[in-house]
Amino acid sequence: MPAAVEIAPGCLWWSGWLDRVRQEALVAELRDLLKEAPLFTPRMPKTGKPFSVRMSNCGALGWVSDEIGYRYQSTHPETGRPWPPMPAVIREAWRTLAGDAPEPEACLINWYGDGARMGLHQDRDEQEFAAPVLSLSLGDTAVFRIGGTSRRDSTRSIRLESGDALLLSGPSRLAFHGVDRIVSGSSTLLNGPGRINLTLRRVHAIGAAPEN
Repeated sequence: MPAAVEIAPGCLWWSGWLDRVRQEALVAELRDLLKEAPLFTPRMPKTGKPFSVRMSNCGALGWVSDEIGYRYQSTHPETGRPWPPMPAVIREAWRTLAGDAPEPEACLINWYGDGARMGLHQDRDEQEFAAPVLSLSLGDTAVFRIGGTSRRDSTRSIRLESGDALLLSGPSRLAFHGVDRIVSGSSTLLNGPGRINLTLRRVHAIGAAPEN
């Protein structure tokens, strides 16, 4: 396993954690998974403005956003069906990189097409902040930016390439972070330009019973 680089306190970056063979196998699993839980376009609370990123989820819970607000729920917002299970390689990544954290309950699947980005934000819709957030990158390179726990804190940027893993833990668990842009055509993994980002999260407080 490649060594981790700490780019901010508690923010660990593994370059090339997934090799090409495992990336290709995971992409094939995700294509089948998205037939069951198709991509949808989340919307901003109150305004209903669509995100530039499309998304889906897998696991017991999924994150959604619409005019009602940000939340986790057990069913797809358009099909009404339960989210499909997480692929084994995703669960393995959590067990390997997240230490002794309890099992993740949600895996967000974000699709970045042409022009998509993600503004600086905190991941704070969960009950459990002691557990880390783990992301896996597939496809085109993302220019990722991270700061501190205040929007006024200084930021730094790195390029997350296909196969990279990133962990937000400890002091960086509630750090503001985002994706400024996607370097189109920088990867040959997918059928054309684009990036998939998988984000694993523990939702309920440790010791709390998960939802059915």
